[in-house]
Amino acid sequence: MINQHTQEFIKLMKHPVKFRMFLFSRLPSAYFAGIRVRELDEDHCVVTVPYKWFTQNPFRSTYFACLAMAAEMSTGSLAMGHLYKIDPPVSMLVVKLEAEYFKKAVGRTSFVCEDGGSMQKAIAETIATGEARIVKARSVGKNKEEEMIAEFYITWSFKVKNKT
Repeated sequence: MINQHTQEFIKLMKHPVKFRMFLFSRLPSAYFAGIRVRELDEDHCVVTVPYKWFTQNPFRSTYFACLAMAAEMSTGSLAMGHLYKIDPPVSMLVVKLEAEYFKKAVGRTSFVCEDGGSMQKAIAETIATGEARIVKARSVGKNKEEEMIAEFYITWSFKVKNKT
């Protein structure tokens, strides 16, 4: 099942002013951290988080929670794109987060998730069966030298919303 509105969502996310307004109103921490969606299509998403005063920890690297925010957004943006204006409506919820850190993040870190197809399939299955579906999405964070900074697995649950 393909959501006809996914491209509309992608266009909204790529609009710099509308995206920043969305962050400011719905995810203010991500707004102030400077998190940005750099690339987005049906299958993959690239999100960056800068190293700056607001995102740093006392050890002169990017705070782990800011890295987690960017990783989650790289997976969540894909899910939201496939759910945008879908009928019947489907809810999404993070049910698990796993992370491993390999190197200090001392510059802009880019997180890439390529699990859009898995999310689209799980959403179609939950609509077809009415049962919740789980997707364990992988997001890899790298620095500008393409060295791996961190690897996240964010597990999303998708479930058709009750019509009450």
